[in-house]
Amino acid sequence: MAISFNGIPSNLRVPLFYMEFDNSSANKGTPAQDRKLLAIGQRATAGLINAGVPVRVTNADQAAQLFGRGSMLHGMLASIKAADRITETWVIALDDDAAGVAAAGSITFAGLATSAGVVNLYIGGTRVRAGVGSGDEPSDVAATLAAAINANTDLAVTAAVDGVDSAKLNLTCRWKGETGNDLDLRLNYYQGESLPAGLTATVTAMAGGAANPDVAGAITNFGDEWWNILVMPYTDTANLDALEAELLQRWGPLRQMEGLAFCAYRGTHGATGTFGSGRNGYLTTCMGTGASPTPPWIWAAVNAVIAEGSLSIDPARPLQTLVLPGVLPPASEDRWTMEERNLLLWDGISTYFVNAGGQVCIERQITTYQANAYGTQDPSYLDVTTPATEGWRRYSLKARITQKYGRHKLASDGTRFGPGQAIVTPSIIRAELLALFREHEEAGLVEDYEAYAESLVVERNVDNPNRLDVLERPDLVNGLTILAVQSQFVL
Repeated sequence: MAISFNGIPSNLRVPLFYMEFDNSSANKGTPAQDRKLLAIGQRATAGLINAGVPVRVTNADQAAQLFGRGSMLHGMLASIKAADRITETWVIALDDDAAGVAAAGSITFAGLATSAGVVNLYIGGTRVRAGVGSGDEPSDVAATLAAAINANTDLAVTAAVDGVDSAKLNLTCRWKGETGNDLDLRLNYYQGESLPAGLTATVTAMAGGAANPDVAGAITNFGDEWWNILVMPYTDTANLDALEAELLQRWGPLRQMEGLAFCAYRGTHGATGTFGSGRNGYLTTCMGTGASPTPPWIWAAVNAVIAEGSLSIDPARPLQTLVLPGVLPPASEDRWTMEERNLLLWDGISTYFVNAGGQVCIERQITTYQANAYGTQDPSYLDVTTPATEGWRRYSLKARITQKYGRHKLASDGTRFGPGQAIVTPSIIRAELLALFREHEEAGLVEDYEAYAESLVVERNVDNPNRLDVLERPDLVNGLTILAVQSQFVL
């Protein structure tokens, strides 16, 4: 029998007609990838979902019900869905660490309001307004502002007037851990905002938060689900190391489940550079937020979903100029200069700029990878588009080969087999790889077909006759990030 049938046996004697269908050659091109974004973060005790259980979330109200209003995860999911309603988003909730401490800050008012006005307090970039009447004393203002804060249950803090000083308003993060220290507190962000005449205020920054949850439990519950993009709200060394180790294991040839983690770091320019210099992972990207009012876990969430929207369409296309909706930039005097941002890009930190409309835009999205195993500077995984492109190429190659040749026999080149036989040879696989390269070339992912074809090696393994080995050297398309011009003018 020359033809390799899948379901029609060779010993049939019952007449008459039998026909089977084989879809192995039905698909043209690469099938769409089922992509998922996973956010990790803390829930409130009032949440309906147990910690460690992956759950799909479709909107902010559902996140509030599942994880508790005002929780870290509620804020992250509200920002994600405000930026992108389409991306399939999953969440694994964590509980506070048993030894954790919640961050706290305060505002102390002084003076006497000589005219009516408004107090504009920004908590993690969210404005809370409290009306002030002429003649109001500091204790009146503190009490009014406390009521306004507690009325907004979506806020990341609760408020209480100090038991000793009635002019002092104490703020406490709703969850425990170091992340609460990054909740920005400030008065008057937008032009024209000011305290009512006669009133002054002293803001004490959030501090004292300690002990982030251990992400090990969440990692255990990743299971065999493929998470293409992960939102990581924690930047402590232990948690980042644990996540990167899992991503590397998933990235490897045995699991082939590529994933990129997005995080953000809030601190001075020096502290941000030091943090970035201490990391070296090509599957992690970290945005330096500077003195932005928006907390870093919201930065990471928005950055991740906006990047996913682009990478899922074209993994090789640079992310520069993409707007991060809902993210507030630092005050103009606090923004890093071009020279400072350039230094951060040598420290493994991604950067942003602020456009003419005051929107935060990705300037360059890079990984934290900076040096090879010998400590030598290595730009091979500088931009996130490199692992994203390689991941997509591997997915498409796997999809093509398994779809068309999943149950084929392997023979050497020159073997004379009948048409219709489920047999593959090195030359057939080589031709398939070259055809797929052409498709990737047309999609703008690779270049230099001739060099690829010349260097491509497809051969049977010497020790295992059931194995086919391939060596390829694809030339990935690069992003246009620098255009340098020397203009030699003539008078």
